Amino acid sequence: MKNKNSDLQRMSQGRLYNSSEKTVLLKHAKALWLCDKFNRTAVWNLPKQKRLIKKLIPDHGANFCFMKTFRCEYGFNISFGKDLFVNFDCIFMDVAPIKIGDSVMFGPRVTIATPCHPLLSEERAVQSYPDGYHDLEYAKPVTIGNGVWVAANATICGGVTIGDNAVIAAGSVVTRDVPPNCIAAGAPCKPIRMLDENDRMSVWETYMADSAPLSLREKARYNA
Repeated sequence: MKNKNSDLQRMSQGRLYNSSEKTVLLKHAKALWLCDKFNRTAVWNLPKQKRLIKKLIPDHGANFCFMKTFRCEYGFNISFGKDLFVNFDCIFMDVAPIKIGDSVMFGPRVTIATPCHPLLSEERAVQSYPDGYHDLEYAKPVTIGNGVWVAANATICGGVTIGDNAVIAAGSVVTRDVPPNCIAAGAPCKPIRMLDENDRMSVWETYMADSAPLSLREKARYNA
C-alpha cells in the first residue's frame, strides 16, 4: 500500500516520489511561469522583479538581489535570510529544501542540485507502475550558512552543508560538507585552508586610500 503522504510531501521529505503526479506538476508549472515572468521583466523594473521573487520564494529575508536569469523548480522549498545576492544565470533545483543563511553571495552560473535518481538503470528508468507510467526519484537537502561566498560556476550537490563564512572557489563541485571559516576548491571540492587574520584587507581604509586590495598575507608575500 502506498504511503498516505502526498507525493509533494514525500518530495520535500527526501522520499521517493512521482514527479508526474498532478499536484507536483502544477506546483512545478507555477514556479516555471514565475521564473519566466521574472526573467522577461525589464531590467529597470526592480519593484516588479522583487514582487515576483517574493511570490516565487515566500520564505525570504530582507534586502535581496537576484540578477537575471534565475531558475528554480518549486520556489517554496527555498528559504534565505537577509542580504542575499544571486548573480547571473543561477539555477536552484529545489526538489528538496535549500536553506540559505544571511549575507550569502552567489557568483554567476552557480547550480544547487538537490535531485537524485537511483543508480541502477532499471530502477531509474521510466516504466509502468500501478499508478501510471513514470519514474520514481528523490532529493537531498542543501544547507548554506551565514556569510558564505560561492564563486562562479560552482555546483553544489544534494545532501551538502556549507558552514558559516566559507568560500567556495570558482568551478568547484561540492559533494561533501564544507566546514566553516575555510576556503574550499576543486572537483570534488575540498578545504584548502582556514581563513584567518592574515586574510584581512581593511576594506574601508583601502577604499578611502584608493590602494590595491591586498590582504596581509599577500602584502607579506610581495614584500618578502
